[in-house]
Amino acid sequence: MENTIHFISGLPRAGSTLLAAILRQNPAFHAAMTSPVGSLYMALEGAMSRRNEASVFLDAGQRRALLRGVFAGYYHAIDPAAVIFDTNRLWCARLPALVELFPCSRVICCVRDVPWIIDSIERQAIRNPFEPSGLFGYETGGTVYSRVSRVAAPDGMVGYALNALREACFGVHADRLILLDYEALARAPGVVVPQLYKALGEPLFEHDFEHVAYRAEAFDTALGTPGLHDVSGRVEWRPRPTVLPPDLFERFVDDSFWRKPQPRLAQIPSILWQADAGQAPEGGEPGAGS
Repeated sequence: MENTIHFISGLPRAGSTLLAAILRQNPAFHAAMTSPVGSLYMALEGAMSRRNEASVFLDAGQRRALLRGVFAGYYHAIDPAAVIFDTNRLWCARLPALVELFPCSRVICCVRDVPWIIDSIERQAIRNPFEPSGLFGYETGGTVYSRVSRVAAPDGMVGYALNALREACFGVHADRLILLDYEALARAPGVVVPQLYKALGEPLFEHDFEHVAYRAEAFDTALGTPGLHDVSGRVEWRPRPTVLPPDLFERFVDDSFWRKPQPRLAQIPSILWQADAGQAPEGGEPGAGS
């Protein structure tokens, strides 16, 4: 595989689709929402494990070549000169392997204050009240408490991603990460995106933040969440109140660990929104999508 490849990972509802929609304006880049590469990678990793008796015929070099082949096969039609950004929340949990497979790659970790992630997910249930969503296992009859418990579980949409992010940030390859705050991207894209280019070592490109667009209509409809990945229009911040009960919102306030001063996080390039002293992070959605 000749292409330079980077990864977009981190937390759900934290701007990964918005970021991809912005990056794909650059003709030298290829970026999109979550690709099938992650699930194919995991399936192949499982097939090469010891539970398959034929795995004894595979050495380390063959394993690396096969796993790289998943990326090469999926992106075979992309211009070899293009920089690829593959999106999947599981990449934070596979950082040691990514470093070996793609030594020059970086992982952009999209972050957002966790209570507002939970809030954004619950809004999907409110927006589509007549169709059970795959976000909650297509279950009906639940409450906001049961829905949140499902996504916050260790194997849930938010819980898994948050644990994987912690693992990456406090692991031996943390210097390969770039933390990118959703609120910073939405409030000041003209400042944040050039900082990201600098961290990636890529030449600057003049993006149009007034007209950012991306849709995944077929995927969102199949998931029972129409509009989940819609991005359209100007990138701007629109503050709003939470839809969560106060006790549920407060449950997740302390989970945004990257905002707390910690020596082990100092090595990670971080593009975060700095609120005024004493001001709590706000909820909101960028005008170009959620």
